[in-house]
Amino acid sequence: MTSYITYFKLKFKTGLQYRSAAFAGIATQIFFGLVYISVYIAFYESDSSNLPMELSQLVSYLWLNQCFFTLIFMWYKDKEIINMIKSGNIAYELCRPQNLYLMWFSKLFGERLSKVLLRFLPVLLLAIIMPSPFNLNLTTTIPRLLIFILSLALASVLVTVITLLYHIICLFTLDEKGIVNMFMVTSDILSGLTIPIPFFPSYFQSIVNILPFRYVSDFPFRLYVGNIPITEGLIGILVQIIWIIILIIIGNILMKKALKKAVIQGG
Repeated sequence: MTSYITYFKLKFKTGLQYRSAAFAGIATQIFFGLVYISVYIAFYESDSSNLPMELSQLVSYLWLNQCFFTLIFMWYKDKEIINMIKSGNIAYELCRPQNLYLMWFSKLFGERLSKVLLRFLPVLLLAIIMPSPFNLNLTTTIPRLLIFILSLALASVLVTVITLLYHIICLFTLDEKGIVNMFMVTSDILSGLTIPIPFFPSYFQSIVNILPFRYVSDFPFRLYVGNIPITEGLIGILVQIIWIIILIIIGNILMKKALKKAVIQGG
């Protein structure tokens, strides 16, 4: 276990060094946050009847999406892992007496946490001090806040095991472009990153509610803003745990099958 913690620390510390990229990311998240909010405010001003979320809830939801974007977006790929698969250097990884799944998980998890640590606080502070109705509302109860923190922690694990899944699939395909593009389109829609899930038709929501994607961002953020009751939040946390277990099992099975038929590129 010590070696996996070491991999996590190395990736975490390496990720903290890219501060110029973090500054550019902060500006990007603020820009997109303001654009999305402006569009929805115009939409609400035209007709606010029978809408599934209050405007203040929606604005806070959109800001949380931008604050934690580097944690929740699911089409992130680790270039080091992908290059190892393509070049054949993965052979060196296989020589080590370690679990490749845990090794890759530690690296992906460490880099995600370092990226969000550099970016979320400036975006959050700016969102708080913005004038109404552009501001993020911090009004919440202690129980709801605690459940939100727990759900976000589980979401960070869930998004990592989802991301790890298509890195494993690359062992079969030897190329990441197709699978990453599929994940990018699918995850952005099904996680509520493009449009919040409550704005979709009820039949579509029924499908999304049983898939793991919404439990990465839509669920924890709507829980925080008060759009989801606490009792439903507790059920959602259980669903998060179940999906984490299921995807870890699937990932390990695919990893074993892939390594049995692994093709070492590069000669």
